[in-house]
Amino acid sequence: MKNTYYITTPIYYPSGQAHLGHSYSTVAADVMARYKRMQGFDVMFLTGTDEHGQKIELNAQKAGLSPKDYIDPIVDNFKKLWKLLGISYDKFIRTTDGYHKRAVQKIFDDLYKKKEIYKGKYSGWYCTPCESFFTDVQAKGGKCPDCGREVRREEEESYFFKLSEYSEKLLKFYDDNPNFIQPESRKNEMIKFIKEGLDDLCVSRTSFKWGIPVNFDKDHVVYVWLDALTNYITAQGYGSEDSGDYKKYWPADVHFVGKEIVRFHAVIWPAILMALELPLPKRIFGHGWLLFGDGGKMSKSKGNVIDPNILCGRYSVDAVRYFLMREIPFGSDGIFVNESLIKRINFDLANDLGNLLSRSTAMVEKYFESCILENSEFSNIDNDLINMAKSLQSEYQKSMDNFHFSSALDKIWLLISKSNKYIDENMPWKLAKEEKSKPRLSTVLYNLCECLRIISILISPFMPDTSKKIQNQLGTSKDICGWETASKWGLMPLGFKVKKGEPLFPRIDIEKEIEDLNKIIENKSEDSNDTTAELIDIEDFGKIDLKVVKVENCEHIKRSKKLLKLTVNDGKAIRTIVSGISDYYAPEELIGKHVVIVSNLKSAKLCGIESQGMILAADCGENEVKAIFANEIPAGSKIR
Repeated sequence: MKNTYYITTPIYYPSGQAHLGHSYSTVAADVMARYKRMQGFDVMFLTGTDEHGQKIELNAQKAGLSPKDYIDPIVDNFKKLWKLLGISYDKFIRTTDGYHKRAVQKIFDDLYKKKEIYKGKYSGWYCTPCESFFTDVQAKGGKCPDCGREVRREEEESYFFKLSEYSEKLLKFYDDNPNFIQPESRKNEMIKFIKEGLDDLCVSRTSFKWGIPVNFDKDHVVYVWLDALTNYITAQGYGSEDSGDYKKYWPADVHFVGKEIVRFHAVIWPAILMALELPLPKRIFGHGWLLFGDGGKMSKSKGNVIDPNILCGRYSVDAVRYFLMREIPFGSDGIFVNESLIKRINFDLANDLGNLLSRSTAMVEKYFESCILENSEFSNIDNDLINMAKSLQSEYQKSMDNFHFSSALDKIWLLISKSNKYIDENMPWKLAKEEKSKPRLSTVLYNLCECLRIISILISPFMPDTSKKIQNQLGTSKDICGWETASKWGLMPLGFKVKKGEPLFPRIDIEKEIEDLNKIIENKSEDSNDTTAELIDIEDFGKIDLKVVKVENCEHIKRSKKLLKLTVNDGKAIRTIVSGISDYYAPEELIGKHVVIVSNLKSAKLCGIESQGMILAADCGENEVKAIFANEIPAGSKIR
């Protein structure tokens, strides 16, 4: 029977579209889940959305929608982004799911029967965006201590959880389980917070209705602390008839959370579980914030959100995943700067890894007709490389088991650098000039391919697509590309056939790309919280010039994975349009077709190409986009 491993992200609040900050936490959890699966664990990876509360109720009212209708498209966009980023979650929970609501009501009832919950009246400072109450001391100057926005005084009848009675129990648990909260700095913060004194916790509200009703008091809805936090057990069937997954996977091995919600997960959540007499999670890891270039936290309210869809479209999913995990030590704050991302792609991915694969496979192809048949002439210079490759897995494992993702990648890149240096030291192009040196040349190239095989295994949790591309170019089989083979040398069978492919990561013109990317980010208006279309009048519509054009030519843009360059004829002139539909159409599918464009859109440069218009296409859901064809309408016709 396999060992289990249960990992969770926070469940995200869908008041706006998912951004790179959400992606950071989720990619980290996905890396860990993939790593554990690679080791043979039975993994349960949970993510989801926290969908109740006053803020969503107010936003829905402004939009003229029910709360559920308001959040549904936002949640769909979260799921689309996770699919784009290759997030391999096993379950996605929504707190509006029926099974979760019923389980939360049961948990509330159980705590009330145990006399862990009592009815009272709450008076305090409330921050609507954070859905949190604060004391006079915490809300200094009438500002929320978490987000800095204004708070207001509220008083209402509520049910309270006896959190104040758990101070000593929590401190003792921390002492008995020193690795429960990580990094250590977060643990110290929680100890200080508890020693300052815990107040009883408001766990119901009457001032809004968008929540789970309390069974025995319908004027109250369950507040976020019981509703959202209990998702980690309700998602696995706790409180339901089918609790098999709960029995199998709980307690969780780790909750990944942002540092701003460590308090809720390391104080409130354990106290609730203690009151329910349930096991506590094994570890809470509070990672840092992904900060914008000005040092501010990435958040929609501050207007500094980076759209990961843009980044993945311009580069690749694996490049974005790599940057997030390499640039910032997990646990610390990190700053997102466009230049840093592009340099990582150019130097680490294109120059180091990409060149190593390209040079190695090209030389095997050139000097041995793609097939190495002997590996016998070793020298002392090989030992350092081989020993480093064989010991890499154990060093990598130490980093991964402690969530030091950046360190794990550092260790892989040491082998990549060593391999590139090995090429320069052995000068295969010189060995190839003399027939007597061919056995040595064969050994050198074999060693390079073996290093690449090991590298491909260990990067797979971070860059799954890149890992597969490397293995395909090496011509390796799956049975020598698993975890148990990553520390073994000499598994590539003689006679393996390489196939040189396209560059893994094309080089980027850094200065030009930074300029283009900054313009896109500056010009991209924030997605509105209002999920309905903004109404325009007939004069506004009259400004839009929609025309039918014929696609004369279409081709991929080498610097982008998502963009196509189309040459179109509007009946009077030829123009160029850049469109992000490469995932949905091959160029030959569009050539000769008539499509509808916005012809009077201001031109914009994308990947250095001036785009003079925009093709109309429909988002059909489930990651499907369809261009609007008008093949029976002559090119140049105006849509009225």
